[in-house]
Amino acid sequence: MVYYSKTAENDLHDILIGLATWKKISLSFEEAERYVRDIRKIGDTICKLSFHSNARYEIHRTYGEKICRYMRSKQTQWYIIYDWDEINKIAYVNKIMSNHTTVSEIND
Repeated sequence: MVYYSKTAENDLHDILIGLATWKKISLSFEEAERYVRDIRKIGDTICKLSFHSNARYEIHRTYGEKICRYMRSKQTQWYIIYDWDEINKIAYVNKIMSNHTTVSEIND
């Protein structure tokens, strides 16, 4: 089972709005919804993973111990940051951020 925190739900909403209104790319609202739905689908599969990767960056570790990566394109990778309850096989998704956000946080 996968639970999404309020922060993670807000992240998905913010990604949707950002993609739908970003001037650099031209996505319709429906395409942006599909994009966010794809991110969510990956998050929903966390419990089926045979291996749970440890969060590597400090900014990620502030949100959770584990990370699931979703490579959307050559330029964009999404990090689904979560805590894993091994006994109950439950993932608690705490944050969703892109490699672009991660890089800017690391360089600040």
